[in-house]
Amino acid sequence: MPLHKTSKAFTLCLLIASILGTSLIPDGKAYASPPDAIQGQVTEVKTARTSDEKIAEWENWAKDHAYRLDTIQPAGTNNGTTPFKDLAMLKPLLHDKRFVFLGESSHGVAEFNLAKTRLIQFLHQEMGYHVLAFESGLGNTSLAYGKAGQQSAEQTMKDSIFGVWWSKEIMPLFEYIKTSRKSEQPLVLTGFDIQLQNPLFDGAWLKDKVMAGRLAEAEQKLSGYSAGTDLAAYRQEKKQLIQVYKDALKSLKTEANEAHLKLLYPDNPKLTTLLERSLNDRIRVAEEYVEISIESTLGMESGDYTPFLKSMEWRDQAMLDNLMWLATEVYPTEKFIVWGHNDHIRKAQTEVMGSPYPVALMGEQLSDEMKKYSYVLGLYPASGKTADNMGNVHDVLPAEPGSMESILSAAGAPYTFIDLRYRNHESGNSWMFEPRFAYSWGMIPESFVPRDQYDGILLIDNVKPPEYIRSSASSKSSAPAED
Repeated sequence: MPLHKTSKAFTLCLLIASILGTSLIPDGKAYASPPDAIQGQVTEVKTARTSDEKIAEWENWAKDHAYRLDTIQPAGTNNGTTPFKDLAMLKPLLHDKRFVFLGESSHGVAEFNLAKTRLIQFLHQEMGYHVLAFESGLGNTSLAYGKAGQQSAEQTMKDSIFGVWWSKEIMPLFEYIKTSRKSEQPLVLTGFDIQLQNPLFDGAWLKDKVMAGRLAEAEQKLSGYSAGTDLAAYRQEKKQLIQVYKDALKSLKTEANEAHLKLLYPDNPKLTTLLERSLNDRIRVAEEYVEISIESTLGMESGDYTPFLKSMEWRDQAMLDNLMWLATEVYPTEKFIVWGHNDHIRKAQTEVMGSPYPVALMGEQLSDEMKKYSYVLGLYPASGKTADNMGNVHDVLPAEPGSMESILSAAGAPYTFIDLRYRNHESGNSWMFEPRFAYSWGMIPESFVPRDQYDGILLIDNVKPPEYIRSSASSKSSAPAED
């Protein structure tokens, strides 16, 4: 099927937003406009024609085998109930899994935020998953969690995760995180991304105020270089910036600073270890990733797509390194819930036809042993509207006959779940064992074998963009009153 002009234009904007970590800012403005030079480089998806009889057989099978969720609304945080009866079918699927990956085909769907929050509540309360790892900065999430019990849920949200998720629909999750702090087993918030993200490190967690000032200045410079194109200027200042982060590491690990952290961030006893890793990540970013980001931007301007793909693969390898470090060194006995885009979590990204990112991303880089003890759930919309990373609203394109969305929509439910991993091949479900058409972001056509990419699919009908909470002010100046 030809790539729609609107989806092609959107893909270009998406590529730019993916390059610039700091472009995922709350006001939705990108740092650059997509260059016309790379138009036409996204592979068009063509799918084999399937008979109407075969499609009808698949749809009938879906009607008989799909699970229909009662609701996607999160449970109340203060009523003491656990209304998750319709999610009980997940227990045999996940009983031996250490990682549950919760994906999303778009960051801009209100219903995804609601559904994933409810799933997180269920996994935490009824299946012993105690760590939530977000596709957001390791340092940002760690610092925000350190104050989760003392500040408003909204402020924790704004301090921890990328602005693309700042919305009314995700607030129940952060209310839940705050409330769980009072329980015997809190839901721990962490992150695994390495991109610079607002708010940048201001050094408030360093007792040495001179060092804190140097760090804050270095952060601004590193962020500016990452979003820019002046490679020569960066290389000239690179060594000095790296030294600032090395000096901050020394200041962080003093006994005086340990006491300082405990006083300011009482809810995260592992914060020193997490910040040490975050500073080492910054050194890695300064040593390699900033230059890769600059080269990506320059490449896009000249029509060279290759540096961009290198930046994506580098970032995802770093994210995987952080996730595995968290699982083996920081929380070695805990089970993890991982929140990220479908592209980052699915299991064979390089086999997806039509993806703007035809490289091995985090999910594909996961070891076979870790994949064995993971369950990857992809979320897709069937209809409605979705927002891109800049906040622009787009229609979810009509599902093509024989597409994954069309087949699952035959179940006739607003919230349809299907397990792929534990299905034996039969005539009625052969669709999941062969290439199928689906839309990323509700409008970018892709083709892949569903069972090779995901262990389960949650399809949500009639979606809408989130109700965004727009503010990029720091916690010092804009923190709402505590609940």
